[in-house]
Amino acid sequence: MSELGTSPVVVETGATFRENARVKAEAIFRWSGLPTLAEDSGLEVDALGGEPGVRSARFAGERATDEENVALLLKRLTGVPQGRRTARFQTVTTLWWGGSGSGAQSDEAEGTCEGRIAFAPSGTSGFGYDPVFIPEGYEATFAELGPEVKNRLSHRSQALNRLRAAILRRLEPR
Repeated sequence: MSELGTSPVVVETGATFRENARVKAEAIFRWSGLPTLAEDSGLEVDALGGEPGVRSARFAGERATDEENVALLLKRLTGVPQGRRTARFQTVTTLWWGGSGSGAQSDEAEGTCEGRIAFAPSGTSGFGYDPVFIPEGYEATFAELGPEVKNRLSHRSQALNRLRAAILRRLEPR
């Protein structure tokens, strides 16, 4: 095992999921010298102009709990009818192979899971906004559907499957 010491704290300074995924992947690559996988993801709610977006984990404040973030989201959606509660989970996954600047080598993939926001939390599975996110084609939240269904539909599984395909293409003999 390598003696790298304590990993650095990486501050998400990007304005987009892509920028944040790159910042994290490159920083850990520089620290470890190893190919690094990083991602950034969040919830975008149409009625809120795309919020909470890249600030999803900090929507109700820097040290907010999942429950506080969900409570603020529902408060901000008070009076918004079901048909206007459309939302999506977005993610960008970056695999940083090496280099920096114009010599950087990386693969990226995106994933999106469309759905809508419930009027109240429901279910006990998952984390974050899972108790209020109802994926398209379902009438239950991710927290009610459980990990098997969520993992099949999720933005992260889509991105990782796309990234896997990019890695395999990169590794094909030329």
